[in-house]
Amino acid sequence: MGVAIRQAGESDREALVRLLDTAFMNDPVSSWVFPDPAHRRRVHGPFMGVFLDVALTDGRVDITEDGSAAALWLQVEAGAPEEEDDTPARMRETADPDNERAELVGRLTGEVHPHDRAHEYLLLIAVSPERQGEGLGTALIAPVLDRCDRDGVPAYLEASSARSRGLYERLGFDFAGRIVDLPDGPPMWPMWREPRP
Repeated sequence: MGVAIRQAGESDREALVRLLDTAFMNDPVSSWVFPDPAHRRRVHGPFMGVFLDVALTDGRVDITEDGSAAALWLQVEAGAPEEEDDTPARMRETADPDNERAELVGRLTGEVHPHDRAHEYLLLIAVSPERQGEGLGTALIAPVLDRCDRDGVPAYLEASSARSRGLYERLGFDFAGRIVDLPDGPPMWPMWREPRP
């Protein structure tokens, strides 16, 4: 399947926020963070925008030419971060200051994130709901995984649903052994992929 992919920039931000908002609106984790659907519709876009801003500033965002899918990547260096990550606090402050869960999800995923080896981190991948199941996610991820294999670099992500976990397993990711436990919420599966020879 020939999918045209390009690197997104700041001029794509508005369209990307809409894509992330739509793609994750009914995701189990988003539904846990914002249980009330009406409230979620109001604050979810700004919440997802924080992830996007991190990737646009410190990483890479790959987008299909038609804007129907995007992958947010960060390169993580080996070793514990020198400073505390303020992203979880920004997520809460930006989207929903009175909602502890808007910050907690980032803190809990940060606690299990491995730092012993440098790796590519798939922060998020979003596909428009009407285009899911067409292979766009795989088309976006495959070039980065090919580069990881060539360069001997592992990759990491957190799967937020059983469906996405299955996709990642088909791409060579393995469950990292410790579920992210969201209090009274859905499981998240940290997954690691060793580079292939």
